[in-house]
Formats: sequence, C-alpha cells, structure tokens
Amino acid sequence: MAAEGIWQADALDTRIIEQLQGGFPLQPKPFAVAAAGLQTTESILLHRLAELLKQGVLTRFGPMYQIERMGGRFVLAALMVPEERFDEVAAAVNALPVVAHNYRREHAFNMWFVLATATAAGIGEACAAIEAATGLPVHAFPKEREYFVGMHFAVGGQARVGNLERSALPAATGPALNLEEADHQLVRATQAGLPLVSDPWQALAQRLDMTPSQVVNRLRRMLDCGVIRRIGAVPNHYRIGYRANGMAVFDVADDQVDRLGQLIGQLDVVSHCYRRPRHLPHWPYNLFAMLHGPDRASVLAQLEPVKALLGDACSASDVLFSTQILKKSGLRI
Repeated sequence: MAAEGIWQADALDTRIIEQLQGGFPLQPKPFAVAAAGLQTTESILLHRLAELLKQGVLTRFGPMYQIERMGGRFVLAALMVPEERFDEVAAAVNALPVVAHNYRREHAFNMWFVLATATAAGIGEACAAIEAATGLPVHAFPKEREYFVGMHFAVGGQARVGNLERSALPAATGPALNLEEADHQLVRATQAGLPLVSDPWQALAQRLDMTPSQVVNRLRRMLDCGVIRRIGAVPNHYRIGYRANGMAVFDVADDQVDRLGQLIGQLDVVSHCYRRPRHLPHWPYNLFAMLHGPDRASVLAQLEPVKALLGDACSASDVLFSTQILKKSGLRI
C-alpha cells in the first residue's frame, strides 16, 4: 500500500483516537467534557487533535453525514483506466468536488471512487462530467441494499474493525428527513469538521446567525434521525496500522443475497456490506464487503468466515486491494 508510514502513538493519542470515534458530547464546552473522560485537559485535547489532523493521522473531526437521509446520493463508481493515462485521469476525477473518496485498486477496474451529490439527479450529471473529462465510460454501482456500515479502528491495526455495537448505530434506512435551510447551512459549516475551539457551538452559532442551543438541537435531531452517523474522530486507518484495505466482492444467487448479506454484515471483520448491481460481462459480483487488517495475509484470513457463510450460493469471488489513496476528502455539498 503506497501510503505514509505508520504513526507511533503515545498513550494519550491512543485514547483520543480509540475513544473519540463517536459519542462526542452535545453539551456546553464539549471538549472539556471529552477531555475529562480521557484524563487530560481541554487545552491539551484541542492541541492534540490539531496535531493529529496536521499529521494526517485523523482526516477530520466532526459529524459523519449520511447524505441519503438528506435526499442525496452516495454512489460507488469505477473506471478502467489505461496505465499510461492513470495520473491524468486521476487528476480529472479528483478535481470534481462531488468525488468524496478515490482509490487505486488491483483489477482491470483500477480506479474506484465515491460520488456524493445533494440530489439523486446529481449522480447522472457527475458521471457524465467524468466521462466528458476522461473519455472513459463510468461504471456506477449504486447501493441496492445496505446490510451494515459501522467501524471502529484501534491503534496498531490488529483489532477487528466491525465490532462496533450494532444496537448503538443510528437508523440508515427510511425516507429522507426534511431538512430546513438552517440545517443545510449547518451541514455545510461542519462537513469538513468542527471548529477546534473551547466552545464550537458558539463559534458555529456566530457564523450561522443562530444561538448555541439551536446549533446543538439541530445536530442532535440529525444524529437521532440518522442524518449524522456519528460525531467524532475519523482516523486515517493506514496511518494507525490498517495497511491492507480489501474490497471483497461475491457473485451470490439473487434469491439468497439478502439473507446472506445480512449475515455477512454481522461478522466482526466487516466494516461495510452492501448489495450492488452486476455489470456484465466485466463484473459479475453483486455483494460487497470491506475488510481491513495490518497486512494482506490478515485480510485474506478474514475472508474465510465470509466464504464459509456464503457456501454454494457464491459462484465467484475476488478481493480488490487498494494500492494508493488518490483522494479522501469526505462529503462536500
């Protein structure tokens, strides 16, 4: 994996990363509240978070938004890029703000990116823009069903990432929530992260012409309804030891994929599990599961219980390892 070296954590940074991946307090002086639980002070916590972000150990600190609960779309897409054009095409794709993540993976489909748009129609527009810019057909893999999304990364890369408490996860299904313009303003103000100041609610309130209590109440409502998956630290998992990132894909019988997908999503090695469309003849796979580990051998070992559950219902499978992070900015609307 072509990424920066594994970062060496001390005890406090380890606690910050492992304990603040969710559950950030929606209370006055939230960093002081969080610091007390970490056995440190507010000023030290704010300094450490700023340093972790500067060093790329955290990609951001703040709300993780579920755009589909807002009426938008997340869609995974891929390109078959000729090797001699790879850098040129990557630059063109990454230049689009709707591209939230982009990875190079080992496959004929060698560029995989996530499109995040505020409306469903925006996905088609984004695909058309990429095709016009690159001259290559975009293969879109919209989510047909979500079986599980939830992860918790531990410093060192050894812990299984899917062992998040399932019962604590917010709802990710159902109709989109009707957000007011003030909610959209708050999303835009926080999608890149919270202000790292003693009172972030006051800082946001001043920027958005709200009161701090209005900011907190709107964030709490969005969290309760699943518009926000969680609020906290987003680690760069490569930097803390998860050097192998495998997108495991399976060709599963259509009449069994939902039952089996739900079972696969409950395995503690799986951080994401979805049903997506096939793209025949090049792509026969309809079940996707993300696996993470310190090396490829550990990811391949994690694959064994997945295959055992699928049994004869699976007629083909593959694991696409990422070899380069091309972009990782997260949602931008």
